[in-house]
Amino acid sequence: MKAALANRLWLFTSRKAAKDFHKASQNVAKTQAGILRNYLTKNQHTHYLKKHSPLSTPYFPLSTHEDYLPYIDRIANGEQNILTRDPVQLFELSSGSTSASKMIPYTRTLQREFRLALSTWIHDLYTHHPALMAGPAYWSISPLTSGPRRTPGGIPIGFEEDSAYLGSFGSIIESSLMAVPNFVKHIQDVDDFRYVTLLYLLRCEDLRLISVWNPTFLTLLLAPLETWWDSLLKDLADGTITPPNQSPLSTRHLPPLRSPANSLSKISPTNYPSIWQHLSLISCWADGASAPYAKELQSHFPNVTIQPKGLLATEAFISFPLTGYDGGALAVTSHYFEFLAENGDVLLANQIEKGKSYSVIVTTGGGLYRYQLNDIVEVTDFYNQTPCIKFIGKADKVSDYFGEKLNEQFVVAVLKEIFAKNNLNPIFYMLAPDDTPPFHYTLYIELDNPTIKLPNYLPIELDNSLRTNFHYDYCRKLGQLAETQIVQVEDGSEAYIKACQQRGQKLGDIKASVLQRSTGWGGWFSSPFTK
Repeated sequence: MKAALANRLWLFTSRKAAKDFHKASQNVAKTQAGILRNYLTKNQHTHYLKKHSPLSTPYFPLSTHEDYLPYIDRIANGEQNILTRDPVQLFELSSGSTSASKMIPYTRTLQREFRLALSTWIHDLYTHHPALMAGPAYWSISPLTSGPRRTPGGIPIGFEEDSAYLGSFGSIIESSLMAVPNFVKHIQDVDDFRYVTLLYLLRCEDLRLISVWNPTFLTLLLAPLETWWDSLLKDLADGTITPPNQSPLSTRHLPPLRSPANSLSKISPTNYPSIWQHLSLISCWADGASAPYAKELQSHFPNVTIQPKGLLATEAFISFPLTGYDGGALAVTSHYFEFLAENGDVLLANQIEKGKSYSVIVTTGGGLYRYQLNDIVEVTDFYNQTPCIKFIGKADKVSDYFGEKLNEQFVVAVLKEIFAKNNLNPIFYMLAPDDTPPFHYTLYIELDNPTIKLPNYLPIELDNSLRTNFHYDYCRKLGQLAETQIVQVEDGSEAYIKACQQRGQKLGDIKASVLQRSTGWGGWFSSPFTK
């Protein structure tokens, strides 16, 4: 009952954002012009805008995070009025998926912009899937890798609580709707983190919604359920918490749930639909490199709707799903958007066309101006005048050691063609440079049927396909690169996530990637044929 009331309250408080978005979607040019005008007027006396006067975007260069480093240093040391008139409330770290982690300034205006997009999505979600409002949800959280941090000027780094994204309503959401309490993120041991998360999910008989970023996050979370089943059911019945590696949580006691534990004991731990019978929707990444992993997740929950998430970055909320539309609707009431076309033209949100691909440029209330996200999107639909987009890949995801210039989009296209031609169904695949002499690229691949061995000719076929890229072919002719190799692996997603964590990424931030730019991946994977 508590969750149902809180969900209805959330729906009610989201109505205005949804109504405003619907109105704005009918005149995107006017809406976007108003947002830009507000930014420039409000921040006209800041150090950044004074440098780039007069107040018109043609006078602003396209920017990257490196362009903001001197300004961010000044803000971090306590200076005001640098990028925005609003004080910076905190710095959030980027995921570091394609580069080292970056500090992104968060103001109250930027937080409000995120909430506008989130509220519009929630309103659409609950309106079209009212059963979701009847029970709790699992919104994934990642284990913390370090304690609280501050800049030299005293500005916090990172949100203290995940619910802080929701503002003042966040504490109500957290206490009333969350199937897994926030304290779980303080468990730094990954196995214990997963164990305690699973225990709380088993305690939630009425679970309705799961929202995670990467679909493999959920797949890997559920993987040890069979191994821990007896222990979890005992904890469920006794009201105890006994994680496998004994993180300091075993003294925490919960109300015993003997009847649910007894019922679950008659169910197979791999029969997820029977365990969570009321689960009706999973929200996760399902575009770009995440597509095959979303498909695998769907196989575990055949009757549950998998809703692709929109495009969201640490810097900006770019799009969100709308029921019945292909792709995520551009968050036109949140930020000011521009789009870099393949021919170099920069277009506005009301000028982009269905079927074409663009790189996203955004100006936000956090003080980023004409910021290049390097996210390539395809326009797939329109909601009134508002474009709906799908994420394709990263524009800056290029591996280039000898001038081979392998782009992720090209690699994805090559692999898809090879998989289709050879009737292969991989559940994990990733191409990475390998500096084991002679320098070459290696495709790590896991098939849905681990007993199948790949044909011997496949490495040559892959290499020949990559050689249709002139630059790669030239490096092969010069002998700078050796022929591509292929390694079949097992538990590929698990190994990939462990490697990413070792390289400093947060668990929930790790994104599927078809092309890596760094070496040193071979030691993380094991083959099913070497045991």
